[in-house]
Amino acid sequence: MPRPRQFLSLLDLSPDELTRTITRASILKTLHLSGEIFEPLKNRSLGMIFEKSSTRTRVSFEVGMQQLGGGALFLSPRDTQLGRGEPVEDTARVLSRMVDVISVRTFEHDKLELFARYSRVPVINALTDRFHPCQLLADMQTYAEHRGDICGRTVAWVGDGNNMCHSYINASRQLGFKLRIACPEGYMPDPDILQTNGDAELVRDPRDAVEGVDLVVTDVWASMGQEGEQAERAARFAPYQVNAGLMSLAHPDALFMHCLPAHRGEEVTVDVLEGPQSVVWDEAENRLHAQKALLEFLLVGPA
Repeated sequence: MPRPRQFLSLLDLSPDELTRTITRASILKTLHLSGEIFEPLKNRSLGMIFEKSSTRTRVSFEVGMQQLGGGALFLSPRDTQLGRGEPVEDTARVLSRMVDVISVRTFEHDKLELFARYSRVPVINALTDRFHPCQLLADMQTYAEHRGDICGRTVAWVGDGNNMCHSYINASRQLGFKLRIACPEGYMPDPDILQTNGDAELVRDPRDAVEGVDLVVTDVWASMGQEGEQAERAARFAPYQVNAGLMSLAHPDALFMHCLPAHRGEEVTVDVLEGPQSVVWDEAENRLHAQKALLEFLLVGPA
């Protein structure tokens, strides 16, 4: 049996496949908003293993499969034998004989890779501590809808060098935009991921990072599982808050993005989050359509 296509990071798609998937997402969005029924995944099923809580990821995958004519089965740690110690590879072997595609939201990226190694069907990274590629599909779709091709543009990442930052590094490599990363000392992205992209650079001062850029992106200072570090991180990250003063240094036409949920008054001020440059609500909505395009690509092939 040939190995199925996987989507564990953005690097699992070629630049052309990635671009076409993002374009396809906007087409599927238009179809949906026009009221047209499009069900290429009729009688197909998605298994969703979520060890981390979720709003946007869970709803977008479940509703996306429904809109495409298929069905989704949500499995929390309480719903599977993984929560009672069954090996990851055993669950992968069994579940992949019953469903057509599987999305996994977990902590350790190694666990996702192990699951994918033993799966007979495509596996999608619905978030790990290392990458969050589905969010980047939506982010890139949103930028394209508002400003056109991101190739040749400049993006600033301000904040923690986390899974979202890692995925922006991969997106920069795949889609041809320059990336400036401003993080406090001790919270830098993984150097092994950073060195894969010559167009991504570390910039100590967030003001230098944002100067003249086309897109400013941030994330919470303490992600899931880091709540105990909240006070320390708040002190270290305070100079990296995205506020009106920082946004004023970007290109006048620059957009602001945040994967949500946002801690208003911490990593971003309310006036920026709710301001005219913010596209966070379009970005959140596009999770639905970007993942529909991804599911279609993995199960049916390029449109």
